[in-house]
Amino acid sequence: MDLIGPTSQSLISQRTRLHYVDWGNPDAPPLILLHGGRDHARSWDWTAQALRNDWHVICPDLRGHGDSEWNGPGDYPITSYVYDLAQLIHQLGLAPVTLVAHSLGGNIALRYAGLYPDNVRKLVAIEGLGPSLEMQEKRLETPFDERIRGWISDKRAAAARLPKRYESFDMAYDRMREANRYLSDEQARHLTLHAVMRNEDGSYSWKFDPYVHLWPVIDMDYRDIEALWTRIHCETLLIYGEDSWASNPQEDGRAEHFPNARVSNYQKAGHWVHHDQFDQFIAELRAFL
Repeated sequence: MDLIGPTSQSLISQRTRLHYVDWGNPDAPPLILLHGGRDHARSWDWTAQALRNDWHVICPDLRGHGDSEWNGPGDYPITSYVYDLAQLIHQLGLAPVTLVAHSLGGNIALRYAGLYPDNVRKLVAIEGLGPSLEMQEKRLETPFDERIRGWISDKRAAAARLPKRYESFDMAYDRMREANRYLSDEQARHLTLHAVMRNEDGSYSWKFDPYVHLWPVIDMDYRDIEALWTRIHCETLLIYGEDSWASNPQEDGRAEHFPNARVSNYQKAGHWVHHDQFDQFIAELRAFL
């Protein structure tokens, strides 16, 4: 029997309507696929299609992304994303749940798993640990007051900047291809199709709130984040692309904070490993899950 889906659903979290897609099969074990920054839930379509016969796959749009609402003040602290994930799992009664997450989504999933270790069955984080310790220390070399003033200046500039408009869909598609040289034509077109909205004048703009570009200047202390990692007792897979900007946690020492994790490194892959080496990724994911 063919499964129907995905269907569009929504929930309210922090007075904000959040959108998610549900791939059906509700009697199967729950699996949440969590996208990264400036991405969207439909970025997981290929992964969801590959797993939906064995899993109840749910893919949320983070607040300010995809078809979820934007924050009025334009602030997107990581703790708000973590709360949203906690609400999704709580409201839908998904615990214990399996989490597969990319980049910003991985950062969120790892913090949730450290806060609620009994709620997570298994966890896959694709380049989700955030900046390396070296990058964190370099950032802290800038005095706190200077960092705050920089954030205020950046936010003021963002408020004055209109969302980028592309005269045609193909121009937006070209920008998607430019951002990731490993994407196939099919992947780039699909990702662009679900990433843009049509403006009244016929042009196209990205769905995400331009303010999500601004990383919150105030966040959890890095030592507290590492402490959360030590509380994740489920099997954890940390995936990294060889050609990515991100630091490999096996090499920089961050993997040592996880009591039950291993690191998998992909050749000929950048930051979007699950797109860049999809067949290899799905084979490893199936075996791990």
